Amino acid sequence: MPHDICERTFLFAVRIVNLCRTLSDRAATNEARLLSSQLFRSGTSVGANVEEAQSSQSKPDYIAKLSIACKEARETRYWLRLLEAAGILQSDRLHDITDEANQLIAILTTIIKKCRASLPK
Repeated sequence: MPHDICERTFLFAVRIVNLCRTLSDRAATNEARLLSSQLFRSGTSVGANVEEAQSSQSKPDYIAKLSIACKEARETRYWLRLLEAAGILQSDRLHDITDEANQLIAILTTIIKKCRASLPK
C-alpha cells in the first residue's frame, strides 16, 4: 500500500478530532454530542485500521483490515451527512471533509479490489 494513504488517513483523523472538538465546544443539544461521539469513533478508526493493515500477516488479513477501514470511512460519511441534514452543522463546514471521506472510500475500494484480483483462484 502506498505510504501516503497512511498519512492521508491520519490527517483525516486529525480533521475529525478537530471537528468533534468544535462540536463539543458548541454543542447545545444532546443530539449533537451523541453524533459527535459516533463521528469521532468511526472517523479515527479509518486510519487506525489502515495502519494496522501495514503489519498484516497475509494478503487476506491485509484485505480484511482495509475492508474495515473502508466500512469505517463509509460510516463516517454517514455521520457527516446526518450532521448536515439535521441542521447541526452547515454544509459549507462539512463539504471538504465529506469530499475527503469520499476520496478515501474510493482509494480504499480500489486497493481492496486490486488485492483481491491478485489472490490465487
